[in-house]
Amino acid sequence: MTARDIRVFGDPVLRSVSDPVTPGDPKAKALVDDLIDSVKLPGRAGVAACQIGVNLRAFSYNVDGEVGYILNPVIAELSGEPDLVDEGCLSVPGFYFPRRRYPYARVTGIDLNGNPIELGGSGLMAQALQHELDHLDGHLFIEGLEPEEKREAMRAIRQAPWY
Repeated sequence: MTARDIRVFGDPVLRSVSDPVTPGDPKAKALVDDLIDSVKLPGRAGVAACQIGVNLRAFSYNVDGEVGYILNPVIAELSGEPDLVDEGCLSVPGFYFPRRRYPYARVTGIDLNGNPIELGGSGLMAQALQHELDHLDGHLFIEGLEPEEKREAMRAIRQAPWY
């Protein structure tokens, strides 16, 4: 398979709620392979299927040397007091903004065979899980910024050469 190009802000697929993946679907295996290859590139903690142009509920992750994927994930637990963390996104390249995230997150989903998967963690893993689930629900991280920060972010994004 291959690392796929990342869709950027303005692409309609990033604003769409992703459809569930059917376990055993032969296309799902190819999607997972592409997600894994795409997340292995340097500087990537997670890649949602919509970011590579596929409107399905799947993402890959690459956190602390652990690489994997999950299909049809849902938030099972968020805990702790949300903190401001600098957050960026491959679909909004070159920008980082302070965004509130829970310090611990746990998601549940399935693998390609329909077996249950549970992922959880704090720090970067918690942030990645929340960020990727947002993608699958059609939301970019900038939507969760404080109002004044969001205005400044949008102003900066509109001036980006890729916009």
